[in-house]
Amino acid sequence: MISSIAELIADRLGTMPASERRAAQTLIASYPMIGLKTVAEFSAAAGVSSPTILRFVARLGFQNYPEFQSSLQDELAAQLQSPATRTLNPPSPGGGTVSPMLEATLDNMRETFRHLSDKQLADIAARLADRRGKTFLIGGRFTDPLARYMAAHLAIIQPDVFHLAGQESMWRDRLIDMGKRDVLVIFDIRRYQDSLVRFAEKAHQRGVQIVLFTDQWLSPIARFARHVIAGRTAVPSAWDSSAALFVVAETLIGAVTRQLEAKGAKRIREMESLR
Repeated sequence: MISSIAELIADRLGTMPASERRAAQTLIASYPMIGLKTVAEFSAAAGVSSPTILRFVARLGFQNYPEFQSSLQDELAAQLQSPATRTLNPPSPGGGTVSPMLEATLDNMRETFRHLSDKQLADIAARLADRRGKTFLIGGRFTDPLARYMAAHLAIIQPDVFHLAGQESMWRDRLIDMGKRDVLVIFDIRRYQDSLVRFAEKAHQRGVQIVLFTDQWLSPIARFARHVIAGRTAVPSAWDSSAALFVVAETLIGAVTRQLEAKGAKRIREMESLR
């Protein structure tokens, strides 16, 4: 399975010198468009030299800059695919439909976790367990059930957890309650939801720390996010699968529960006594 450029960056970021890390961060912040510009324009945006951009591209495994750009163009095309135009894999020789879907979903989970470091997961879990601020969760048309599921679990073990539902105007009203100590968890996969991008930008301007769950092609919200979880979503279907992101969410729920073990258990007991 071919890794996306965002995944390649995640795998190699720790080995990059500071100048190449600036190039990587600039690319992620304007993914993938800045990489489709000339070397000179990319280097100017990153504040590094043109040779640094070429070394960065080589570190990702590309023979030259045109090859790097060709890969980005393929990713951009994949981002823009709709269910109506998405190419489906052929059925299995036996004529069944379960096996290809199951294999693709399991591959998505393995690849997602292969590109996620233990440190990244630990940092996110620690931030979600920090009781100095509030936690808000929201998703898109097809991913909001994941946000609601995660919020329902976190709200049992800690206070001040809120799932943002309803119309965009209702989300905007909650911005008044968000500040620098708070966390906003957003689920957004292709084709990315403009209303979520606008909301993320406003939250970012207020200093809210954003944790983004997205796909391997990266939602535009990545430019505002403190943490980005890029999960694999493509399966042999007209529809993307959120299964890998769901497992990451459950992994974080478990990690936060362990960190809040004593306080979480006390809260659960008090909840049970009120039923």
